[in-house]
Amino acid sequence: MSSIKILWVDDEIDLLRPHLLFLEQRDYKIVPCNNGQDALTRIKSTLFDAILLDENMPGLNGLETLDEIKSISPNLPVIMITKNEEEQIMEEAIGAKISDYLIKPVNPNQILLALKKLFQHKDLIQEKTINNYQQEFRKISLELNEMATHEEWTDFYLKMVYWEMELEGLEDLGMLEIFQNQMKEANRFFSKFISQNYSNWIQNNSGPLLSNHILKEKLFPKIKTDDEKTTLLLVIDNLRYDQWKMISPIIKDYYQVEEELPYFSILPTATHYARNSIFSGLMPSEMQKLHPNLWVNEYEEGGKNLNERSFLMSQLKRNQLDLKFNYSKITNLKAGRELVAQIQNHQKEDLFVLVYNFVDMISHAKTEMEIIKELASDNKAFRSLTLSWFKNSPLLEVIQKASELGFNLVITTDHGTINVDQAIEVIGTKETSVNLRYKTGQSMSYKSKDVFEIKNPSKLKLPTPHLNSKYIFAKEQGYFVYQNNFNYFANHFRNTFQHGGISMEEMIIPFVVMRPR
Repeated sequence: MSSIKILWVDDEIDLLRPHLLFLEQRDYKIVPCNNGQDALTRIKSTLFDAILLDENMPGLNGLETLDEIKSISPNLPVIMITKNEEEQIMEEAIGAKISDYLIKPVNPNQILLALKKLFQHKDLIQEKTINNYQQEFRKISLELNEMATHEEWTDFYLKMVYWEMELEGLEDLGMLEIFQNQMKEANRFFSKFISQNYSNWIQNNSGPLLSNHILKEKLFPKIKTDDEKTTLLLVIDNLRYDQWKMISPIIKDYYQVEEELPYFSILPTATHYARNSIFSGLMPSEMQKLHPNLWVNEYEEGGKNLNERSFLMSQLKRNQLDLKFNYSKITNLKAGRELVAQIQNHQKEDLFVLVYNFVDMISHAKTEMEIIKELASDNKAFRSLTLSWFKNSPLLEVIQKASELGFNLVITTDHGTINVDQAIEVIGTKETSVNLRYKTGQSMSYKSKDVFEIKNPSKLKLPTPHLNSKYIFAKEQGYFVYQNNFNYFANHFRNTFQHGGISMEEMIIPFVVMRPR
């Protein structure tokens, strides 16, 4: 603490001697100065940790001195002290990136608090965060043995997302490691919960809101009651709840949240199944039966997600909704730029559906590209990469323009992803599906304890292209690797983000209804 040197600039500095003594008794080194010009001279020759700056001084006033300080040392913290409560003065000071703003008369404790915020802020937050999590750790451990409903699991997962984002900002990574181990344990309990309850949800149409009901229950009623405003339905592929929490503060500059609810992706948590289920309003076996011309089985040639517009049209017709709608899918930067320039053309539509694939591309690129593996090495880095992309993406411009045009906004996704690290050996035929988090086929060998096994897919409303077809799902952080060349592929896919299986990150996903500000 004794090394912290403060320059205090005030034309009445002699009257502040008691304040200086108070701070020096607490090991701050205070250098007094009574005018702006002398302050600038001292800053050029002496290294200070912070400046206490009076706003109202003769000669070079506080704001003028502040501008000069920032030109000499842009990162030097400045705490402005003033008698002037005019909003314009405050805005100018804040615009010049001051660290704090105090109104005279100030007492020594106010100044001490401002300095503590400046120099001990991170340490105080770290200590408080660690203490809070240590208390919460015990509660979480007890909760894991007691949770019995999907509502409890949803609340629990959102709490875990909060704690992960709180702990990752600490310099002490020990707590984050403890959290990560607790999260693994939580996903083990969650996988057991899903294995015991998912079949009942599907057969009895009970349980949480699932992919096939999300539009009918939460989107269509809002469009029907709205007054001639376009609703933009934005489906960001692979958007985990923690990634939504990272980008949502930016979106909230343009939109206010009317409703935010988590819902559950169906199994498999893969685009072919979950996103088609969203647009069709059907489970996969129902799509196969009602729309054999649109549904493409795993073993069949052709794109699995090329008929989303047709699926949506059939769902609207089934629900007797005569809406003017448009559908667009963005998979590259050029298409995103073109949409920014043309979004006003959608003003006369009731519903404009936009599927944006960037997060999905990051997760797949991480598997194949070493540079992406380094940039998105863990959950924290993956969130940071998503945020950086979003801030500079055409998608943010689309959202900004949509707000200006008065569009309502609904943001959701089809499923999340999980960072995998437990290779599971599986033996299959050429017709066995290739996804790393689920497999379907006729003849597969594996250890039953490692998977959620579905021997009768029709009970889960999954397609059964062959008489003996079955499904297996990876749980927790597992991923499937074929027996041939097992070690090579286990290493290749370890620490990559995958989807299709059972985890909170993949299954519990956001649906957010927003109105323009």
